[in-house]
Amino acid sequence: MPGGVSGASPDDDLRQMSPLGSYGKVADFFEGMLTVWELVKSGGWMMLPIILSSIAAMAIVAERLWTLRASRVTPPHLLGQVWMWIKDKQLTSDKLKALRADSPLGEILAAGLANSRHGREIMKECIEEAAARVIHELERYINALGTIAAMAPLLGLLGTVLGMIDIFSAFMGTGMTTNASVLAGGISKALITTAAGLMVGIPSVFFHRFLQRRIDELVVGMEQEAIKLVEVVQGDRDVDLSEAKA
Repeated sequence: MPGGVSGASPDDDLRQMSPLGSYGKVADFFEGMLTVWELVKSGGWMMLPIILSSIAAMAIVAERLWTLRASRVTPPHLLGQVWMWIKDKQLTSDKLKALRADSPLGEILAAGLANSRHGREIMKECIEEAAARVIHELERYINALGTIAAMAPLLGLLGTVLGMIDIFSAFMGTGMTTNASVLAGGISKALITTAAGLMVGIPSVFFHRFLQRRIDELVVGMEQEAIKLVEVVQGDRDVDLSEAKA
């Protein structure tokens, strides 16, 4: 080009604008998929439980993140709304049923309200029983996620050990002298399962602790609201009615 200025030629621009450019991207995508598939095959049959564990972990994390939203578990202004029903004498059995089905916090409050006429202690016991059921529901699948977090790296290590056994057994059975390049290639394939197990285990540990922490925070919030309900119903405190605005 004049002046020695380098740049893209018109042919390059035409190639980028042509449909062949899109086909090239698709080809690159499938080539990458084939590379991943080759790695999976190299890991052997132990890759199957690791892949299944990763699918289960992703499903649990997605489901729990959706279920453990604060707006769903502990809706704001719920206690104030209940107090308005009590003051206006609008707390009927239908509203208690709707409150119980509305949210986990609503289930706890409804259990206390349904037994408020029996006194403070009975009301507290009913709230504690309902809270135990709610907490059990909040912790659903959390233990399974923790099991996957502990099991996936062990599955990867087991796959690596089995791969190493196969490699050395092959050399010993054939009586071949050890070839460093062949041995290194076999070891690298055997280590694929360890890497895959760690890739599943590390995020699983993170989300297990993250979700457990979120559950603890939600439980503390529900306990505080339940204590307020007992004190309000028994006449020990008032609720700021500005909280009742939904």
